Amino acid sequence: MHCMSSLPFQNPDDETIRKLLQRIRSIAVVGLSPRPERPSHGVANALKSFGYQIIPVRPGVDEVLGERAWPDLNTLVQAGHKPDLVDVFRAPVHVPEIVETVIELEIEALWLQEGVVNEVAAVKAREADITVIMDRCMYKEYVRLMR
Repeated sequence: MHCMSSLPFQNPDDETIRKLLQRIRSIAVVGLSPRPERPSHGVANALKSFGYQIIPVRPGVDEVLGERAWPDLNTLVQAGHKPDLVDVFRAPVHVPEIVETVIELEIEALWLQEGVVNEVAAVKAREADITVIMDRCMYKEYVRLMR
């Protein structure tokens, strides 16, 4: 039985993040834009170039970066493609719903990009034994920790 922690959310230490980046292979990018000028597009393209499998999750789009796009995480996992990590490029108001889905689908890691901050949802995910990184850019962290 967990008690709700009153401690503010804190990201894992660098070594934990480095090990996560080394372990994961597939990344579901929620909110991945097909438009090259959008940050999500640039970050996902860079992560793909680092050797990760990128899975676009965005309704109304057939493919992004040459990868089949899925309308939502549930459809993706039901089709047999459970990602190692969910990378979120959505407004903070959408994070609680995404956290609920990540918990239900038992996805082990959640990455909330720079500016995507929802402390309550992040703490809830962490209390469900999900590794959570919040308000950091996955691309920048990869370059900082892995290069």
